[in-house]
Amino acid sequence: MQERLEEIRTHSLESIESASSEEDLENIRVRVLGRKGELTTVLKAIGKLSAEERPKIGQLANKLKKKIEASINARKEALKGVHISGQGPTPDGSFKATTDFFIPGLDPTLPGRQRRLGRLHPITQVMDEICSVFERMGFTVAHGPEVELDFYNFEALNIPPDHPARDMQDTFYIDDKVLLRTHTSPVQIHAMERHRPPMRVIAPGKVYRCDSDITHTPMFHQVEGLMVDRDVSFAGLKGVLTAFVQQIFDPDTLVRFRPSFFPFTEPSAEIDIQCVICKGKGCRICSHTGWLEVLGAGMVHPEVFRHVGYDTEEFSGFAFGLGVERIAMLRFGIDDIRLFYDNDLRFLHQF
Repeated sequence: MQERLEEIRTHSLESIESASSEEDLENIRVRVLGRKGELTTVLKAIGKLSAEERPKIGQLANKLKKKIEASINARKEALKGVHISGQGPTPDGSFKATTDFFIPGLDPTLPGRQRRLGRLHPITQVMDEICSVFERMGFTVAHGPEVELDFYNFEALNIPPDHPARDMQDTFYIDDKVLLRTHTSPVQIHAMERHRPPMRVIAPGKVYRCDSDITHTPMFHQVEGLMVDRDVSFAGLKGVLTAFVQQIFDPDTLVRFRPSFFPFTEPSAEIDIQCVICKGKGCRICSHTGWLEVLGAGMVHPEVFRHVGYDTEEFSGFAFGLGVERIAMLRFGIDDIRLFYDNDLRFLHQF
């Protein structure tokens, strides 16, 4: 009788371990533990044994019954996972199922979780749109180093070492000759050194200045543009920038040009647009003036052309620059520039 119990133990546990479905487990349970099952038959025969054998065989049979029941339950839990067919290569390069296994605890009947897709940062969205507008006007995109030489960042742009405009830049210096660029205008110098007119380029990218408050950050983005050719005029500059503003904001947006000063342009101007918040009526955003400054521009200074070897008698050009964050704040009605860089998903998901 003891040998019979060992036989039942061996083949029952092996069958349970290799079962691939709950139906297989139920068949094993009926075959072993059912009313006419193998172990049930042994239990019924215990009464015919001698008084000495009866308790020993009875104890072994009951322990085996509990063991088999526990094994069946454990295998059922394992089979609640997802059935997956492993894929393996065949000699001809195709694939076929090679193994079967299960992922315990995974319920395939549950609805799937929607994967949250990433989006472009709002600053990137606005910069791409700005570049797209100028590209449609025939400008090409140029890039340059963010760690720049003093010559390209200042001197070639008519800002010599003793020029007071350097104090306005709040520059991050690495040493006396190397710095983090304070604007993307150096890209224009690099472009003019490599190419002869005619030329239309825009230079988008990061710039750096020692400044930080609700309207300034130590790192921000600019897009600067340059057009050089014969007979380029201030009237052409006004036409290009007016078209740009009305495509970025609204076709009915009013634009005005105010005289200003920049070392690398002469004459120079600052460009204002009608406040996009109050439509010119006056509000807190525009300091109740009805106007917002968005661009700086002017005709390229002859001294800049001399640094790159352009003939100032033959060629003329205009340049302009704008802050991407400034445009984005106006487009989205944001009054604190730091929101763009706090990485708050509640804010970023709105875009």
